[in-house]
Amino acid sequence: MISGPALFSVAETFDFSVLVLLAVFGLTALRQVGSLRLQIWHIMFGGALAVLLSGKIGVLEALEAVDPDVMLFLFGMFVVGEGLNRSGYLEVLAGKLLGRARSVDGLVLLLIFAAGGLSALLMNDTVAIMGTPLVLELSRRYRLSPKLLLLALAFGVTTGSVMSPIGNPQNLLIAVQSGFENPFLVFFRYLGVATLLNLFVVYLVLRLGFSREFRKGPLELFEAEITDPELARASKFSLLLLLGLVACKVGVLFLAPELDFRLTWIALLASLPVLLSRRRMEILKKLDWQTLVFFASMFVLMQSVWDSGFFQGLLAVSGFDPTALPIIFLLSIGLSQLISNVPFVALYLPTMGSFGASGVHCLALAAGSTIAGNFMILGAASNVIILQNAEKKGFNLSFFDFLSYGSIITVLNTFIYLFLLNRSLSSGQI
Repeated sequence: MISGPALFSVAETFDFSVLVLLAVFGLTALRQVGSLRLQIWHIMFGGALAVLLSGKIGVLEALEAVDPDVMLFLFGMFVVGEGLNRSGYLEVLAGKLLGRARSVDGLVLLLIFAAGGLSALLMNDTVAIMGTPLVLELSRRYRLSPKLLLLALAFGVTTGSVMSPIGNPQNLLIAVQSGFENPFLVFFRYLGVATLLNLFVVYLVLRLGFSREFRKGPLELFEAEITDPELARASKFSLLLLLGLVACKVGVLFLAPELDFRLTWIALLASLPVLLSRRRMEILKKLDWQTLVFFASMFVLMQSVWDSGFFQGLLAVSGFDPTALPIIFLLSIGLSQLISNVPFVALYLPTMGSFGASGVHCLALAAGSTIAGNFMILGAASNVIILQNAEKKGFNLSFFDFLSYGSIITVLNTFIYLFLLNRSLSSGQI
């Protein structure tokens, strides 16, 4: 329990930055002010501008807050994704992977498990970037609800990334700082079964929520065509380079971790074939710059909130046992919505360590901070990427659409991970 004086002390730090963050959440939910329709990047940019103009964060501090690795990684992946999409090669891949599904059930199941499996290998943001135009094209071809397929992609990408140390940035941070000798084996052994079950949970919840869509007749086989052979060759080379570099990174982590290289370099090297093609200026012009603005703004606002000390103070005076698995999940899911999952993990890892946390506690932190992205749109960067790309093409996925399905999925996800991790903790397996 939080005592009266301690609560008052925390409340004193509830300053302008935290109020701006709450306003960003409110506007993200409403997305409209009078007759003005706001996009999510407008809202986050406005929040960053508010804390800058108020002096809650200085210009130099704001520039330092923007993570160049994340920005360059997203830029490189946006280039690869744009090349795949504009050349028609992405549609060809979709036809090979998903186009032979004979029913809506088969299509949605394939989409969820393919998105989940790929996100464990390529990182969830990568799959979100490439997957959004793909599912919108499938929606058009099959006359299916874009909302259904966008949610299947978002929940599949987030859930699947739990079972890999390179599935998302916070897992990578946990894998590095936890000291696991073989993080790939540990993550898959203790989180793999639960993650596969949770991917099926995503399918069941969407099937119940979109039952009318699932009653539609058999799907017709479609064959896509390349629209630009030269760009398709460059994009295919970029994709193969991306997969090859990821495989090299995995091998290096196993065999010579001291030689590890950043995901940023993978994304930038993979983008070179597309950037050297004849259509590079068109691709750069059409790149999703709005999402990059969103992320830069988010870093600035979150740094300002972090500097306020509000959430750190809340954790310090809460009186909870930070190694209790239910507390890890509760705080991971709740606070990741407010200060983002990577800063939360960076804060909570040393807190758990001071209480003698084991490997199971680190895995619980990885699972909880990741499935936080299934709860609300702002809980995961991949959600924002999907939403921004969809809005760019004229499709809207509202805050409440996401929350109505995501809240159910997150609760079910939590019970499954908690049950299996508790068994591992009780048996002293790790």
